[in-house]
Amino acid sequence: ALDLGRGANPKSYMVEEIWQELSKAKYLEWEHDSTKRSWDLQSLREACETALKEKHTRDVSQMEGFLDEAANSCSARLDALGEVFRKAAEADIPTEVPDYLCCNITLDIFRDPVITPSGITYERAVILDHLEKVGKFDPVTRQPLRKSHLVPNLAIKEAVHVFLDKHGWAYRTD
Repeated sequence: ALDLGRGANPKSYMVEEIWQELSKAKYLEWEHDSTKRSWDLQSLREACETALKEKHTRDVSQMEGFLDEAANSCSARLDALGEVFRKAAEADIPTEVPDYLCCNITLDIFRDPVITPSGITYERAVILDHLEKVGKFDPVTRQPLRKSHLVPNLAIKEAVHVFLDKHGWAYRTD
Protein backbone atom coordinates (compact mmCIF):
# COMPACT_ATOMS: atom_id res chain seq x y z
CA ALA A 1 0.00 0.00 0.00
CA LEU A 2 2.85 2.37 0.85
CA ASP A 3 4.64 1.79 -2.46
CA LEU A 4 1.40 2.12 -4.42
CA GLY A 5 0.56 5.35 -2.62
CA ARG A 6 4.02 6.74 -3.31
CA GLY A 7 3.60 6.00 -6.99
CA ALA A 8 0.21 7.68 -7.19
CA ASN A 9 0.88 10.73 -5.04
CA PRO A 10 4.06 10.81 -2.92
CA LYS A 11 2.97 13.95 -1.04
CA SER A 12 -0.50 12.73 -0.03
CA TYR A 13 -1.67 12.61 3.55
CA MET A 14 -2.54 8.93 3.12
CA VAL A 15 1.06 7.99 2.25
CA GLU A 16 2.24 9.74 5.42
CA GLU A 17 -0.46 8.03 7.48
CA ILE A 18 0.45 4.60 6.06
CA TRP A 19 4.13 5.25 6.87
CA GLN A 20 3.26 6.33 10.44
CA GLU A 21 1.20 3.19 11.07
CA LEU A 22 3.80 0.94 9.47
CA SER A 23 6.54 2.57 11.57
CA LYS A 24 4.50 2.20 14.73
CA ALA A 25 3.89 -1.50 14.04
CA LYS A 26 7.55 -2.13 13.17
CA TYR A 27 8.67 -0.30 16.32
CA LEU A 28 6.29 -2.29 18.53
CA GLU A 29 7.52 -5.51 16.93
CA TRP A 30 11.13 -4.49 17.57
CA GLU A 31 10.31 -3.48 21.15
CA HIS A 32 8.72 -6.88 21.85
CA ASP A 33 11.64 -8.76 20.29
CA SER A 34 14.18 -6.55 22.07
CA THR A 35 12.58 -7.19 25.44
CA LYS A 36 12.67 -10.93 24.83
CA ARG A 37 16.31 -10.75 23.70
CA SER A 38 17.21 -8.74 26.81
CA TRP A 39 15.60 -11.30 29.13
CA ASP A 40 17.27 -14.17 27.27
CA LEU A 41 20.67 -12.46 27.38
CA GLN A 42 20.30 -11.67 31.07
CA SER A 43 19.36 -15.28 31.88
CA LEU A 44 22.26 -16.61 29.82
CA ARG A 45 24.66 -14.14 31.43
CA GLU A 46 23.60 -15.17 34.92
CA ALA A 47 24.00 -18.86 34.04
CA CYS A 48 27.48 -18.25 32.60
CA GLU A 49 28.56 -16.19 35.62
CA THR A 50 27.30 -18.89 37.98
CA ALA A 51 29.18 -21.57 36.02
CA LEU A 52 32.39 -19.53 36.09
CA LYS A 53 32.10 -18.93 39.82
CA GLU A 54 31.44 -22.62 40.48
CA LYS A 55 34.47 -23.54 38.37
CA HIS A 56 36.54 -21.04 40.32
CA THR A 57 35.38 -22.56 43.61
CA ARG A 58 36.33 -26.06 42.40
CA ASP A 59 39.70 -24.86 41.12
CA VAL A 60 40.50 -23.06 44.38
CA SER A 61 39.75 -26.16 46.41
CA GLN A 62 42.27 -28.13 44.30
CA MET A 63 45.02 -25.49 44.24
CA GLU A 64 47.34 -24.60 47.07
CA GLY A 65 49.40 -21.44 47.08
CA PHE A 66 47.96 -20.10 43.79
CA LEU A 67 44.83 -18.43 45.18
CA ASP A 68 45.70 -14.92 43.95
CA GLU A 69 46.33 -16.23 40.44
CA ALA A 70 43.01 -18.14 40.42
CA ALA A 71 41.11 -15.09 41.72
CA ASN A 72 42.65 -12.88 39.02
CA SER A 73 41.84 -15.44 36.35
CA CYS A 74 38.21 -15.68 37.48
CA SER A 75 37.88 -11.89 37.61
CA ALA A 76 39.34 -11.55 34.10
CA ARG A 77 36.94 -14.16 32.74
CA LEU A 78 33.96 -12.44 34.37
CA ASP A 79 35.06 -9.11 32.86
CA ALA A 80 35.43 -10.73 29.42
CA LEU A 81 32.01 -12.31 29.78
CA GLY A 82 30.51 -8.93 30.67
CA GLU A 83 32.09 -7.39 27.58
CA VAL A 84 30.68 -10.14 25.34
CA PHE A 85 27.17 -9.58 26.66
CA ARG A 86 27.51 -5.79 26.39
CA LYS A 87 28.46 -6.17 22.71
CA ALA A 88 25.56 -8.56 22.14
CA ALA A 89 23.11 -5.97 23.49
CA GLU A 90 24.47 -3.02 21.45
CA ALA A 91 22.07 -3.37 18.50
CA ASP A 92 19.12 -2.77 20.82
CA ILE A 93 20.53 0.44 22.30
CA PRO A 94 19.23 3.53 20.48
CA THR A 95 21.93 5.83 19.10
CA GLU A 96 22.01 8.43 16.35
CA VAL A 97 20.89 7.53 12.84
CA PRO A 98 23.84 8.14 10.45
CA ASP A 99 23.57 11.44 8.57
CA TYR A 100 23.77 9.78 5.15
CA LEU A 101 20.47 8.02 5.91
CA CYS A 102 18.68 11.28 6.73
CA CYS A 103 17.14 13.98 4.54
CA ASN A 104 19.05 17.29 4.43
CA ILE A 105 15.80 19.22 4.87
CA THR A 106 13.79 17.26 7.47
CA LEU A 107 16.74 15.53 9.18
CA ASP A 108 14.49 12.44 9.44
CA ILE A 109 15.44 9.01 8.18
CA PHE A 110 14.64 8.54 4.49
CA ARG A 111 11.43 6.83 3.45
CA ASP A 112 11.49 7.47 -0.30
CA PRO A 113 14.86 9.04 -1.21
CA VAL A 114 15.48 10.70 -4.55
CA ILE A 115 18.71 12.12 -5.91
CA THR A 116 19.12 15.34 -7.86
CA PRO A 117 21.51 15.92 -10.78
CA SER A 118 23.87 17.66 -8.33
CA GLY A 119 24.14 14.40 -6.36
CA ILE A 120 22.21 15.46 -3.25
CA THR A 121 19.58 13.10 -1.88
CA TYR A 122 16.28 14.34 -0.46
CA GLU A 123 13.02 12.82 0.72
CA ARG A 124 10.76 12.74 -2.35
CA ALA A 125 7.69 14.38 -0.78
CA VAL A 126 9.79 17.14 0.81
CA ILE A 127 11.69 18.09 -2.35
CA LEU A 128 8.48 18.00 -4.39
CA ASP A 129 6.87 20.31 -1.83
CA HIS A 130 9.90 22.62 -2.05
CA LEU A 131 9.71 22.70 -5.85
CA GLU A 132 6.02 23.51 -5.73
CA LYS A 133 5.98 26.09 -2.94
CA VAL A 134 9.44 27.69 -2.86
CA GLY A 135 10.80 27.47 -6.37
CA LYS A 136 12.21 25.27 -9.10
CA PHE A 137 15.74 25.02 -7.70
CA ASP A 138 17.83 22.71 -5.54
CA PRO A 139 17.63 24.01 -1.94
CA VAL A 140 21.34 23.36 -1.30
CA THR A 141 23.07 24.15 -4.60
CA ARG A 142 20.45 26.61 -5.92
CA GLN A 143 20.79 25.05 -9.38
CA PRO A 144 17.63 24.84 -11.47
CA LEU A 145 15.67 21.68 -10.67
CA ARG A 146 12.45 20.15 -11.98
CA LYS A 147 10.43 17.15 -10.87
CA SER A 148 11.56 15.23 -13.96
CA HIS A 149 15.22 15.55 -12.81
CA LEU A 150 14.60 13.52 -9.65
CA VAL A 151 15.70 9.88 -9.71
CA PRO A 152 14.99 7.29 -6.98
CA ASN A 153 18.12 6.69 -4.90
CA LEU A 154 17.89 2.91 -4.63
CA ALA A 155 21.25 2.53 -2.88
CA ILE A 156 20.22 4.79 0.00
CA LYS A 157 16.78 3.19 0.12
CA GLU A 158 18.41 -0.24 0.51
CA ALA A 159 20.84 1.11 3.13
CA VAL A 160 17.89 2.50 5.11
CA HIS A 161 16.11 -0.88 4.96
CA VAL A 162 19.24 -2.69 6.16
CA PHE A 163 19.72 -0.16 8.97
CA LEU A 164 16.08 -0.42 10.06
CA ASP A 165 16.19 -4.22 9.98
CA LYS A 166 19.18 -4.17 12.30
CA HIS A 167 18.12 -1.19 14.45
CA GLY A 168 14.35 -1.39 14.85
CA TRP A 169 14.40 1.40 17.43
CA ALA A 170 14.91 3.85 14.53
CA TYR A 171 11.27 3.33 13.48
CA ARG A 172 10.18 5.38 16.48
CA THR A 173 8.66 8.57 15.12
CA ASP A 174 7.75 10.55 18.25
